[in-house]
Amino acid sequence: MDIKTQFGLVAEEYDANRRKFIPCFDDYYESTTRFIAAGIREPKRILDLGAGTGLLTYFWYRQFPKAEYVLVDVSEEMLKIARKRFGGIATVDFQVADYADALPEGDFDVIVSALSVHHLENDGKKNLFARIYDRLPDGELFVNYDQFCAGQPELDGWFDSYWESQLSHSGLSAHDIALWKERRTLDRECSVEQEAAMLRECGFKAVKCVYSCQKFSVIVAMKQIGF
Repeated sequence: MDIKTQFGLVAEEYDANRRKFIPCFDDYYESTTRFIAAGIREPKRILDLGAGTGLLTYFWYRQFPKAEYVLVDVSEEMLKIARKRFGGIATVDFQVADYADALPEGDFDVIVSALSVHHLENDGKKNLFARIYDRLPDGELFVNYDQFCAGQPELDGWFDSYWESQLSHSGLSAHDIALWKERRTLDRECSVEQEAAMLRECGFKAVKCVYSCQKFSVIVAMKQIGF
């Protein structure tokens, strides 16, 4: 199955299970977003790529409720849940589209993504990063909350097996874990170091991993040094 079908199947349970799939959930989403928000100018327009149920946008909205948000995802079922989450909020827009093909029109002060870019091959990642760079004004940010491989065969198996062990004791059902294993066949992970190098190749001047816990890291890429 493709990504759109896979995530459509789990849309209703997605948020409920997210904490179980990501043992470092609070630090990964909430604390890291607060840290980033504390160091930037208040953005007027924020784009969330692979937004799914709007979970990442929720944490950004808590920091910047006056901003406009555009949520893009290939799954209509996932975005249905996002629409419920932000029901009645006129400053949140939803677009069913594949961001690997094209980005929404206009510039954005911040572009974010969570657990989505790792589905692209490395060439696809580079192409996306170049297009993101073009859409950001000087001094603005791309923030990628994602899962990564260790980048060394000796460590990759260690990271993956420990994650799977955590999930087996998380309370997830056998069905949930089976679906997760099926979705894992779609993963095309790179290491944090590889992605940082790609971002620099695309023109970003300041690139930093601001959070990391085993499989999960958050990378900030600034188009130009200085706020």
